[in-house]
Amino acid sequence: MKKAKAIIYSKVGDNYDTKDPINKLSQKAALTTAKNLKRIGFEEISSSRGESCFVWKQGKYFMASVIECLGTKNLIADEMRKITGETYYDVIAQDTVATFVNDLSTSGAKPLVVHAFWAVEDNSFLQDQQRMRNFVKGWTAACNLAGASWGGGETATLKGILKKDTINLAGSCVGIITSYKRLLTENKLKTGDRIVLIKSNGINANGISLARAIAKKLPQGYKTKLADGTLYGTALLTKSNIYAKLVQDLLDVKLDIHYITNITGHGLRKIMRATKNFSYILERIFQPQEIFLFIQKHANLDDYEMYQTYNMGQDYAIFLPEKHVKKALQIITKSGFEGLDAGYVKSGPRKVIIEPKNITFEGKSLDLR
Repeated sequence: MKKAKAIIYSKVGDNYDTKDPINKLSQKAALTTAKNLKRIGFEEISSSRGESCFVWKQGKYFMASVIECLGTKNLIADEMRKITGETYYDVIAQDTVATFVNDLSTSGAKPLVVHAFWAVEDNSFLQDQQRMRNFVKGWTAACNLAGASWGGGETATLKGILKKDTINLAGSCVGIITSYKRLLTENKLKTGDRIVLIKSNGINANGISLARAIAKKLPQGYKTKLADGTLYGTALLTKSNIYAKLVQDLLDVKLDIHYITNITGHGLRKIMRATKNFSYILERIFQPQEIFLFIQKHANLDDYEMYQTYNMGQDYAIFLPEKHVKKALQIITKSGFEGLDAGYVKSGPRKVIIEPKNITFEGKSLDLR
């Protein structure tokens, strides 16, 4: 019997081999502009370049900023509305905010102000009152979860650029780090640090183009049931967790956190985002939710491809000394999340070793910080 052809993310969605070199080129060019910040008496934290957000020193404080976009998850919400009648745009709003707030929080920053960018082909999209009410309600709730003020934004009409009845969603956030002790960069990462993973709430907003490609091949599309009876489309539309307040809670009790990585694009390769020559050994991991097993089966992908594309049940990696792990896990649980003392950092070539899956990601496989 002929083996089914694999559906690979780089072929149907985001090809990092072509995008990452442009991002690196942009980072190199951006570095030349640092002098402009210095001219007005501020100082960039150079080690934040290429990280999840950019940090600069402003007086006695550190400030951080980030911008991110949702991707194509809202297209699944639009299709599922035809099936269930629900808009799901409260989910879409929270997922959009989570993309940039969770990145910002990895620096230790407390989110202050959120700005929105929504772009449509024409204003007919905005005239669906039920959808927009749910969206605005979800965006407000997400800002409250992050402890941030929604400062405003831009609603662009891009006729001829976007498709009709779709929306392109993005946003940015500025945050504050009140002391050097709360500033998290790779400079604090050490051999012997433990790796605490936080369990994800599902697929979040990454690898969605692959998930959509699978729906097109299924006879019942998003109505297809997973092994647990959940509709495929419903399982894809779980809200992403927002970790801003959790990070601040961990820092408030003076835990010696050395580093945090948000596991998004590039999957578990993101654990080795730091440039230092460290090896990251995962002795245990969370079991992936049913949605990942369904995608893996219908895309005909091996574990290596899945774990370099999706979070596979792991959302955040927190690096800290072993003596602080127990307290960190207690706070994570109290905050309503699930944590796992998953592994450790050791000297050696830059790589991630996922022992339960017998997977090794070499440093060269992540050609971007």
